[in-house]
Parts: sequence; C-alpha cells; structure tokens
Amino acid sequence: MRIPLKWLAEYVTCDWSAERIAERLTLAGIEVAELERVGQSWESVTVGTVIGVQPHPNADRLQLVTVNTGSDSSTVVCGAPNVAVGQKVAFAHAGARLIDGHSGNLSTLKPARIRGVLSAGMVCSEKELGLSDDHTCIIELPDDAPVGTPLTDYMGDVILHLELTPNRPDCLSIIGVARELAALCGGHVVAPNVRVDDKRHVSVEDVISVIIENGQDCRRYCATVIEGIKTGPSPAWMQARLKACGIRPISNVVDITNYVMLEFGQPLHAFDYDTIAGQQIIVRRARSGEFFRTLDDIERSLNEDVLMIADGERPVGVAGIMGGSNTEVSTGTSTVLLEAANFDRAVIRHGCSFLGLRTEASLRFDKGLHPDLALIAVQRATRLVADICGGVPLRGVCDVYPSPASPFQVMLPNGEVKRLSGIEVSHEDTRTILESLGFEWIAGDEHADTYSVPYWRGDVTGAADLVEDVIRVFGYDRIPVGAPRFTTATVTVPADLWEFKARLRHMMTGVGFQEVLTYSLTGPDGLPLPQHGASLTHEPLRVANPMSKELECLRTSLRESLFHVLARNRRREQSPVRMFELSRVYLPRGEELPDEREILCAMLSGSVEPVSWHHGDRVMDFYDAKGAAEFLLARCNVTGRFSPSQDAGLFPGRQADVRVDGDWIGVVGQIHPAVARKFEIDVQTFVVELDVARLMGHSREITEYEPLSRFPFSERDLAIVVDRDVPYESVAKIISGFGLIARAVLFDIYEGEQVPPGKKSFAIRLVFQAPDRTLTDTEVSGVQEKLLARLQSSVGAALRS
Repeated sequence: MRIPLKWLAEYVTCDWSAERIAERLTLAGIEVAELERVGQSWESVTVGTVIGVQPHPNADRLQLVTVNTGSDSSTVVCGAPNVAVGQKVAFAHAGARLIDGHSGNLSTLKPARIRGVLSAGMVCSEKELGLSDDHTCIIELPDDAPVGTPLTDYMGDVILHLELTPNRPDCLSIIGVARELAALCGGHVVAPNVRVDDKRHVSVEDVISVIIENGQDCRRYCATVIEGIKTGPSPAWMQARLKACGIRPISNVVDITNYVMLEFGQPLHAFDYDTIAGQQIIVRRARSGEFFRTLDDIERSLNEDVLMIADGERPVGVAGIMGGSNTEVSTGTSTVLLEAANFDRAVIRHGCSFLGLRTEASLRFDKGLHPDLALIAVQRATRLVADICGGVPLRGVCDVYPSPASPFQVMLPNGEVKRLSGIEVSHEDTRTILESLGFEWIAGDEHADTYSVPYWRGDVTGAADLVEDVIRVFGYDRIPVGAPRFTTATVTVPADLWEFKARLRHMMTGVGFQEVLTYSLTGPDGLPLPQHGASLTHEPLRVANPMSKELECLRTSLRESLFHVLARNRRREQSPVRMFELSRVYLPRGEELPDEREILCAMLSGSVEPVSWHHGDRVMDFYDAKGAAEFLLARCNVTGRFSPSQDAGLFPGRQADVRVDGDWIGVVGQIHPAVARKFEIDVQTFVVELDVARLMGHSREITEYEPLSRFPFSERDLAIVVDRDVPYESVAKIISGFGLIARAVLFDIYEGEQVPPGKKSFAIRLVFQAPDRTLTDTEVSGVQEKLLARLQSSVGAALRS
C-alpha cells in the first residue's frame, strides 16, 4: 500500500518528519518498508506560466514557447501539441536533472540549438519528471499554481510503502493509516464530509431494486443513482493522488470510485444506469457454463464458485473483483449507479482462484471488511460525483442489509496489560490510548473495563488484542531492558512437549541421522497402514481445495513421506541414508477433530558405514534399527521391551513392538517387500517409529547418580541351552534380578549339530562386582548356581556341556 504524506496530512495534523512517521508506524506494527521521495531531483524546476507561443521558423511541428517563472522569462523549443498561452507549466532551467526520454536515465539538461534556435530550458512532461511514461503532452498545472514556486514544494511528496499483515485491512486506506498516526502523535482524525444533498424528490428505491439471493455471500449492498452527470477527465489533484498510489486515471466517475477505495478501503463500482435491464440488481452465484466479458475485454468461463452481480436479464459484474463491459461507464453515460457492498471473503477468494484474476478490490475483500463501511463509502462517492461530474443524486440510498451486525464489545480486566506485557501502564493511559484508536469506553468498575470495538477493527476479538494495541501505541521501545533471569529449580520431567522434541532432535542428529521436513499433505492413494497402535476406522481427512491430487489428504503416517525422500536419494546414489522426521500425523475420528499425534519416524538404508579399505561393506540390518531405538530409550532414561508385532507395512518376523512399562510406544522393523517395490527403494530398509507424547510420559530428565565401584570385578562365561522360541530378553530379565551381576553381554547364539533339535545356545559373559567389597570365588560361584537354577525353572535352561 502506497501512502502519500500530503494526502495523509488532510486527515491528521502531525509535525513529525517523514522518517519519524515511518519509524513510529513501524514500531507500532504498521511496517514502512520504504520511503519514496517524489521530486527529490527537481532542484532547478519551477512553476511557470506560458506567456507566448510562436511557430518555429524551421520546423512545422515545433513551437517557440515563452515561459515566465516570476523572476525572468525564457523562450524554449517545444513539440507538445497541448501547449497554450495562459497555461501553468513545470519549467526546467538549464542544469536540471531530468529523465531522458530515450534512455530512461537521469541526465543534466543543457542549452542546445534545435533547428537553428537556441533552447535553454524545457517545458516538462510527466516522463521527464519521473511521474509516468507519458511524454506526448506537457503537464498542465492548476490555474492556482503559484508562479516561481519550486516544483518540489508544489508537487513533491513523500510516499510510504507499507507492508501490512493480513489482519489489518483497515490500513489498506489513507484514513486507516491516519487513525494510527493520530493515536501515535496525539492528533485527531478529520474525516471527509460524506453528507449528500438530496435535491430530487425521487427516491433511489423508486428506480432500482436490489435482491440478495444468499445473505451469507453478500451481507450488505448499498446503491445510489446520480443523474445528469458529464463524464470526462478527473481533476488534476485527483489524478495526481491516484498516480501517487499506483493507479492509472481513467475518467472522472471511475477515478472517484478508485479514490474512495484508497481513501476508506471500501471497493466500489459504477454502472451505466441506462444499461441496467429491468431496474434491478441481483446478487447471485454464477451458473455452471455461463460466460461473461469483463472490463479487460476477456470473455471468462464461470462456475458456481463465482459470485455475480446481475440485472433482470444477464450478469453485469463479477462481485468484488471486476465489472463487465456491458455496463461500462462511457463518454455517453449521463446516469450512473454506484455500488458499495460487503461480500464474503471466502467466496471472493474462491472466485479469484477460479478466474485467475486478482484486483485491488478483491485484495481488500479477501482481507475482510465490515458491512458498515459500505454505506459510508457510497455516500462519499456520491457526494464526489455530484461535486465533480455535475450530477444530481436521487434521494437516499438503496440499502439492503439482511442481518445487521451488532456492535462487538470486549472486556479488559484491570491488570491484564501488566500480566501479558510485563510493563505498567496506568488505567488512565490505557483508556486514552484505546479511545485514540477508536474504541469506545462503555462501562467499568474496580475489576474490568468494557470497550466497544470500532467497526474497522475486525482483528480485535479479545482482551489480548486490546493489550497489544495499548503496548504498541505506548511504545515497544519503552519496555525496560534487563538481564535475563535464571532459576535453579530441579526438573524431574520434561517441561513440555516442545522441549522434549528438541531433545530428541538433538539425540538423533548426534548419532548421525539427518532431519528432513516434508508436507503434511499426501495423496488419497497413500500407503494403507495400521497407524501407531490403532487401525484406521475412517477415511483420511481431505482438503476442501487441494493444490493438487498429490496433496489432497492430511497424512496418517510419516512413512510415505520419508519413502519418497529415500527414493529420491536412491536415484541419486546417495548411500548410506540415516534420516528422520519429527512431526504430526492426523488420525481421523469421524465427525470429531482428528487425533493429532507427534511421531518420530527414522529410516536406515544402505551400508553401515561409507565404503573404506579398513572395514567391510556390511549392510544395515534389524539390529541397527533396534539399536537406534534402544539408544533413544536409554537417553530418555527408560527401559524398553521388544516383542513380536503384526504391522502390515513391515516384514513379518522382522519387526517388533516397543513397550515401556507395558505401554505401546512404537515399532521397529524392516519394510515389507511390497512396500519396497511400490516406492522403488531397497528392501533392506528399516523403520523406527515412536509416539513422542507416550515416550515423554515415561521419560525422566534427571538420571540418578550411582558411584563407580572401586573394587575389582570378576568375569564368567556361561553357555546355556534353551528352546528355540525363547527370546534372549526373557533370559536378560532374569539376570538383571541379581544385584551382584553388574553387566551381562550376549556374544554368541548357536543352532546346529552341537545342540539338540529345536534348541539353541546363548553364550553370555557375566560381570560380577560389588560396590562395597571384593567378591570371592565362593560368592561368585554361589550367585552363578542360583542364576542357573532360576533360569532352569523359568525358561527351562540347561548348562551346555
């Protein structure tokens, strides 16, 4: 949004410099990205008056123009067709820096002989001054332009280039920014007069009727009719303001609608009233297969997503986006119908998306406008049309407002400003600031104050928004700066899920995994898998307006996204791959909101280490993935148990559920060959999938300190024979019950001729150690005998002979 300061000064008086205004607006949340100074290079250009025009003696298309600039007169050669005696013009003396009409660059004007006549100056067009690309005619200044005044003082300006957040559509207008500036500098906003003198006894409602088919699509429609207008160019001052805001002047009627849109932020449209069939306006959805030619002379195909303005016979405009060529205001127009309406932002957005057409009007509707603005804007535009175009307005306004909006009130508890911001703002200052922004104090007591929210502040919905307004006007730069405060409180559990996720990411990257980020959306033909301990009983949630078929559903698993990443890496021969993603999945729950779960999904594929001469090329296996899961569990200070699982997306017999204290936490396993074929990845790919919230529930952040024993340890190797279906985990659990066994390491598993059929052998190294004494052989042998007895009774183990 471009805001000329001279226009802004009409509504608010502020003696700050342009730099100070830009700084304070930016600190208040209205970001000024750039200050553009119009006329900065016009040092030797002044306002002059043409006192003589003579034909050039040696050229038919050139003239000798004499210009008086107050202190002297100069005769220059000019080829403009519109130069005439008595005009006020922009005259550049020799030495002025102007835009070269051929190269487009700044150059210094020098005296030159043109067809034998010396010309020591120039009567300027808009192009030479950098105002536009038009250099066919000279600039004609208003009759009251003071001769001899530097053009910089008369036409120069400073333009603020604003970059606004989507929640502040009120600042897409000059008056909206004026309100902000008035609150910051302590000024008052002087709003333009919108009162219309009704000189006719005929009412607008006698000559036009408005029908809104769906009150949700159009909340309000205001129309006025002005008779006896004369179309033509708009005044120079209005054209200059439109150009300064980046809008091309067209004609007085059209320029007025654009001017009011920039002034108030409410889009308007003007129809040639005599082309409206049936004296009727209908706001309706387009019909499928309907066609319409817009003002840019393009015939567009429509569908039911597009909201239309129609008369009694045909469409006459695309609501909130662009009018139609069939009702365009032309030089023959004598009666106009002005429209200002409030359309649903979602409907306008859908229409823009379908048509591939965005305009200044749709930009404002897309941000959301209040219905009250429509009446004010149409009255202002009606008054301007009557004043500038010489028309006579019919009495009143045709105002169709099916469901008037009620004033919105917000309660601000006393002390809320300090609670949320940490700084003390007095009750009086709080009220003064809010009232300067347009909020109206309704009532208050020792507990809270109630304020009515002005119609233009649709972003204010609660007390926190009021606090934000108070602090940004009070000044973020006035918040005291101090050193950060530290506490030494002992934390025994993770503070929150965000902190726990950060710890997990740090752990994963610390052991060689790379984090990837993928879209939360996937295609409807994604991988059908049981999801995180629960089967899907409903279809995945679908996006109403997907960008593509591949991004249509909220994902129920991270696996598919990571499979695509893994496949891209494989095609580029990147190996080995260790990657993970920690993000949300969305499990549908019928009519309820989805179950959003934080999941950590890691994948391992390729060789264990990059190829090198000093080690073999071992491919990753199940135990590498299991080891990664065990590492995470150990770092979270939990003991996990692994048991056979039945995940359809994993290889049968090469997968395991991860449980902590009996609760399901996740799964580890090799991907199913069918999955590998589908995604064109190596079948030797392994997955670690953990439910982060469930893991956090068992995690302990503080590890209890246990001193190292200063006494020597004793090692014994033990070989036992058990049934083939007995897992080592059962044996390890029994061994862990003996306090004098510090560690147990499984170093061999054997099945073959040396053991009976249906049996297998575990070779285990036991480390015996006591914290308070040196163990004797007798003590060690006694513990070993008790262990063997326990193993024999629990899992049927026998000492291998």
